[in-house]
Amino acid sequence: MAKKKQKYYVVWQGNRPGIYDNWGECEKQIKGVAGAKFKSYESLSLAEQAFRIGPELAASVGDRSTTANAKGGSILTVDELGMTIIRPDATGPKPELRAIAVDAACSGNPGEMEYQGVYVASRTQLFHFKAPKGTNNIGEFLAIVHGLAFLKKNNMSEILYSDSVNAINWVRAKQCRTKLPLNADTAKLYEIIRRAEAWLNNNRYSTEIRKWDTDNWGEIPADFGRK
Repeated sequence: MAKKKQKYYVVWQGNRPGIYDNWGECEKQIKGVAGAKFKSYESLSLAEQAFRIGPELAASVGDRSTTANAKGGSILTVDELGMTIIRPDATGPKPELRAIAVDAACSGNPGEMEYQGVYVASRTQLFHFKAPKGTNNIGEFLAIVHGLAFLKKNNMSEILYSDSVNAINWVRAKQCRTKLPLNADTAKLYEIIRRAEAWLNNNRYSTEIRKWDTDNWGEIPADFGRK
């Protein structure tokens, strides 16, 4: 009788997200959990890669795996080195890989906020910032400005992608139009917002800001994978 092949189970959303080496432990994490997200892989390296990039981008990582309650597959995936690639069967306009992508996440609204910028082709994190209290829109705005400053400082001509229409409009208006109250908890964040607005008003940049087409491309590579 052939020995059953080892599988590894990634749980992105469940009682305890993580990687499990047997179905019984995986089942404990997802059973009865509304919106549980998990997937099986045939090697630990694939499972670790998938857990790192999140359920949306991991849709096409590995072979003969099963997915529960995930969005449609992304046209982007990663190779064994973690480099971004586009599925050969993808149709329609495609994202530029020689670009940077920014995104923000917020635990509550307002709540603990963070943003990051990554290089799309290599998925290398270029910058990251966290504030104890903020909003997702503020994070998206600051992420774009940080990205513009980063590109200018390093003389890079790459495109900048954001999936936030609001933030892109705020950047073009050179104003963070947040309604977050200014108080002792948000004073330091407001200092950063004012610096970002000042940068926009005092600097010229040639960077093209584009809206990431989430519907057709999947989640933006800078996504924190918390959806």
